[in-house]
Amino acid sequence: MQVYLDNAATTPMAPEVVDAMCEVLRHQFGNPSSTHSFGRSSKALLETSRRNIAQHLNCLPAELFFTSGGTEADNLACHIAVHELGVQRIISTSIEHHAVGHTVEMYRDRFKVELHHLTLDAQGHIDLKELEDLLKEPIPTLVTLMHANNEIATLIPLAEVARMCRAYGAYFHSDTVQTMGHYAFDLKALDLDFVTCAAHKFHGPKGIGFLYVNKRIKMTPLILGGSQERGFRGGTENIAGIVGMSKAFDLAYEDVQGHQAHVQGLKTYMMDRLTAHFPEIAFHGSTDPEASLYTVLNVCFPPTDKGSMLLFTLDLKGVAVSGGSACTSGAAKGSHVLEGIGADMSRPNVRFSFSRYTTQEEIDFALEQVFSAFAVALA
Repeated sequence: MQVYLDNAATTPMAPEVVDAMCEVLRHQFGNPSSTHSFGRSSKALLETSRRNIAQHLNCLPAELFFTSGGTEADNLACHIAVHELGVQRIISTSIEHHAVGHTVEMYRDRFKVELHHLTLDAQGHIDLKELEDLLKEPIPTLVTLMHANNEIATLIPLAEVARMCRAYGAYFHSDTVQTMGHYAFDLKALDLDFVTCAAHKFHGPKGIGFLYVNKRIKMTPLILGGSQERGFRGGTENIAGIVGMSKAFDLAYEDVQGHQAHVQGLKTYMMDRLTAHFPEIAFHGSTDPEASLYTVLNVCFPPTDKGSMLLFTLDLKGVAVSGGSACTSGAAKGSHVLEGIGADMSRPNVRFSFSRYTTQEEIDFALEQVFSAFAVALA
């Protein structure tokens, strides 16, 4: 048996998404910028998909700009804030995804933008009072905070932070890559400035996402050489990917609460089994269902000098998990997220992440392999 529990890295594509994309790939090859019937047909698919996604998120279709994924969208949000909106200070944290973390560090180092990392507690929660005190200072500011951390699952109070930023005139960008398609979003009510999405995190295709830009934000073209995406991002659109992402949204929003209840039940079940088996077990990040992303569980296992082999051992036993973000899995350095919350880096730390397709049978199999691996490691 093989079990995939690394859904925070990427999810398997839904069969319905594959079917929708194959239909486009077979029959809709026209360039959407062409004026003949083939081009018009592709253009119709493009804009129908944009309207469909916008309807799910309660925003304007014109506020969605298709990108190659979440990393590009995060980069674009920071670019617009600094180069178009005159931001002189960025408020963030040390545990953001590198798509944001490395980008804001670049603006600090090359463009002399002030960068302030908020204080975090042991679960990765931000200090809202510290944020408000900083926002009271009359400095053009971008706040960029991920909705849910991709390694430890801790959620920020998104609506509260958005209200605070609007009250003090700061721009607010949230990397929602891990939560888009897993929670219901009302972008009109939330009133954020920038939101990012990657379709492959909720059973859509890789290589496609979007940046939501609030209609009040004015921008100049970023990628020149074409009039696509209302002149902001030149280049022929990925029609099949966009249609696939639109279909993934349809599937995700058919039963958001049912999906959440199913996956949260698996997460809770796994936590209970691990706690019963390992007296020294601990969990990184918040585990409160109201403050934690239900698809991610970061486990701190008991100390063992064979901990470095745990991921490899589980892979050999048919269980795919992660030690942290897939974007840095090849790095020799440990997780910057666990380091940022002061976690015990000497103990084996494993991220299990679930999807709507994960079953309790798969969780039981994974647990059996974990228990077996530790029986050997602790012998």
